[in-house]
Amino acid sequence: MDNLRGRVTRDGIRIYEPSDFAGIRAASQVTADILDLVGPLVKPGVTTAELDTFITDEIVRRGVTSSTIGYKGYKHASCISVNHVVCHGIPGPKVLADGDILNIDVTVTVDGWFGDSSRMYVAGTPSRKSARLIEVTHESLLRGIAAVKPGNTFGDIGHAIQTFVEANRMSVVRDFCGHGIGRVFHAPPNVLHYGRAGSGAVLEEGMFFTIEPMVNLGRPETKVLADDWTAVTRDKSLSAQFEHAVGVTADGCEIFTLSPGGKFYPTW
Repeated sequence: MDNLRGRVTRDGIRIYEPSDFAGIRAASQVTADILDLVGPLVKPGVTTAELDTFITDEIVRRGVTSSTIGYKGYKHASCISVNHVVCHGIPGPKVLADGDILNIDVTVTVDGWFGDSSRMYVAGTPSRKSARLIEVTHESLLRGIAAVKPGNTFGDIGHAIQTFVEANRMSVVRDFCGHGIGRVFHAPPNVLHYGRAGSGAVLEEGMFFTIEPMVNLGRPETKVLADDWTAVTRDKSLSAQFEHAVGVTADGCEIFTLSPGGKFYPTW
């Protein structure tokens, strides 16, 4: 048995104690604040490496730790996924053009707790279809979160997301999912963004996990490039993603990664 507090369900999902909410809340708010601050820098002509450098410097300035630098050999403090990149895009010399959409994903560790979140940003002005994709993806996340309460199941979360996305003639990526979080970066359960209502493990107070739907304008299939990180849509259609970390409470859930400045959803 490990030395973490709380019990573990038969599905391998840790149930954290009420006193643990403060720890993950603090880490999550550092991540959310950094994502607030990077927003004004997202503009045409900026490189994704410059954005990552800003994020790295903010992490150092705050005296916290990047959870991704060194993780399975990864070398950056963020993943930045542009246009048809679904997730795990590596920051580099890519220069943003007017209308580019991008997801920035940041995780920090504070006193042993992991704070993980990602949001969409737009360089300049999005196209109508890009704006609609972002809108649907954001709303799908909110619908998934609305299904989080004791007695519901993880299938209820996925079903809420999938039915909304597909009703809008878009597709949910199946190759990547949300995950348990807390004092471990990635832990059970796998939080699928599709599924059947009433299926899967039952939600209990004290479960901490991320919900992070990836939505494509085209088909759901993805492929990973030769760098072993970057996942792209196979049909080169645009993709978007939003991610919150949440904890199940007695009567619903707490969103740990809320934007301090109300900037989680982009404006243009």
